[in-house]
Amino acid sequence: MALANNITAVRAKINEALAIAGRHPEELTLVAVTKYVDAPAVKALIAHGVGHIGESRLQEAARKQAVLGDLKNSFKWHFIGSLQTNKARQVAAGFDLIHSLDRMSLAEALHKAGRNLNKEIPVLIQVNVSGERTKHGIAPGEVGAFYAEVRKLAGLRPVGLMTMAPYSEDPETSRPVFRELRLLFEQIKQEYNPGPQWRELSMGMSNDYGVAIEEGATIVRIGSAIFGAGTEG
Repeated sequence: MALANNITAVRAKINEALAIAGRHPEELTLVAVTKYVDAPAVKALIAHGVGHIGESRLQEAARKQAVLGDLKNSFKWHFIGSLQTNKARQVAAGFDLIHSLDRMSLAEALHKAGRNLNKEIPVLIQVNVSGERTKHGIAPGEVGAFYAEVRKLAGLRPVGLMTMAPYSEDPETSRPVFRELRLLFEQIKQEYNPGPQWRELSMGMSNDYGVAIEEGATIVRIGSAIFGAGTEG
């Protein structure tokens, strides 16, 4: 019952933020961050129409997928954590979108994995907009040049940007971070003409997803607002 109520509340807030921004519900993907919950909790999401899962640890995700069996195909799987190059092939094989491309060595590893798997790997470039030392990501001033190199790799399909704002109880403190990411997204769109595949802005978590949507997020990553405290991505 708590899960159903939480999802209803999250969707209501999403719709409110979309309305404020003059946007439509189909422009927003809700990713449930399941890092700290088990496979039965993931399975329970099916009944509530949540079809996108966010995981940040390969082994944990693989274990849940094994428990779910064929039901794992009911979801799109998002890898949202920092990714080691030696795990690139496994993540490329088991996930539908990687949110955390943050260096050229990883891009090359994913490119190689894509060619070996005979598939294009959809990726988001992670940007450290806030400049925090504890966060991964490309510096804002280097994003364009990085994108220009990544787009040359045939095994990759860069589809947008991702960032994490500094945590705060006041979601308004995240707004400048999200706004800058959107401006970077538009800059790449204008300078490099990436085409219709360039469409995703992954930003906003349980404490600030309303503001993120107002600033243009197309993907929000929600853990604790759905599953309870301590389950954020």
